[in-house]
Amino acid sequence: MTVHAEKAPHAPVLLAEVLEALKPAPGQVVIDATFGAGGYTRAILAAGARVIALDRDPTVQPHADAVANDFPGQFRLVRTPFSGLAEAFADSGEARLDGAVFDIGVSSMQLDQAERGFSFMRDGPLDMRMSDEGATAADIVNTWDHGPLAHIFKLYGEERQSGQVATAILRRRVEQPFTRTLDLAEVVEKALGGRRGAPIHPATRVFQALRIAVNDELGELERGLAAAEAALAPGGRLAVVTFHSLEDRIVKAFLTERSGNAPGGSRHAPVAVDTRKPSFALSFKGAREATDEERAVNPRARSAKLRAAIRTEAPAWRAAA
Repeated sequence: MTVHAEKAPHAPVLLAEVLEALKPAPGQVVIDATFGAGGYTRAILAAGARVIALDRDPTVQPHADAVANDFPGQFRLVRTPFSGLAEAFADSGEARLDGAVFDIGVSSMQLDQAERGFSFMRDGPLDMRMSDEGATAADIVNTWDHGPLAHIFKLYGEERQSGQVATAILRRRVEQPFTRTLDLAEVVEKALGGRRGAPIHPATRVFQALRIAVNDELGELERGLAAAEAALAPGGRLAVVTFHSLEDRIVKAFLTERSGNAPGGSRHAPVAVDTRKPSFALSFKGAREATDEERAVNPRARSAKLRAAIRTEAPAWRAAA
């Protein structure tokens, strides 16, 4: 069965490289931890594997229904963030997990939905939740104090003028609470001096920081990687696609540590010897990036990085207390 790219509203990034890393085959079970529109899932199913897809976004259900119709008996969707990967696999009744793929960050499908509030380019409610639960971006900008706001803008958005932006938000919300995306984007732009000629929109970093905070994206990534380590069978393959340096650092650090390649100490600053055996073997050194051809047709691929590894027979590592 062939993959019908037209059924997905956006093209899955690094698809050929992800499939090479996963090597899905008939009889195997693979978890697509970030289902979205089902781009990776369809390709994995077309290779003959069964897929357990995870997504906390309720709007993906029509895409899941279409996939289930095209691949009867091979597919199921579980409404959960990817930190719930191990539980989702345990509940599936499958005996062995052969692969897991993560596509980290907001999708172009979500950005295109103005009512979700992810984009500063479209007016919509200031929401940004990937699920339909929890605090919204409006809740954060209208209730958090200056310090916590400036902190997330600097940490998650790498915004150098984070304090200045937080001050502008607090000053404005006294007069009127924030409810709309373009309203917040305008306040941020003015606070930063209206850098319209900059390579990126002035509000980009602030919106990114709010989205990460609303959805606990970095915490979810750390927990998801640990869950995949716990659930994958020996020889099982892990593939992770990231689009931002914050996420890539987490994946790189996780795989570097778990593959036993973490740097040692010096004679002046020795480190404790870690007796745990590597739980992963790297599939290749470093990260793979999109080809020039893919970058030309899919702008989202320009910042994408793929890291991959194969599960060893060693026990999963326990998080430090």
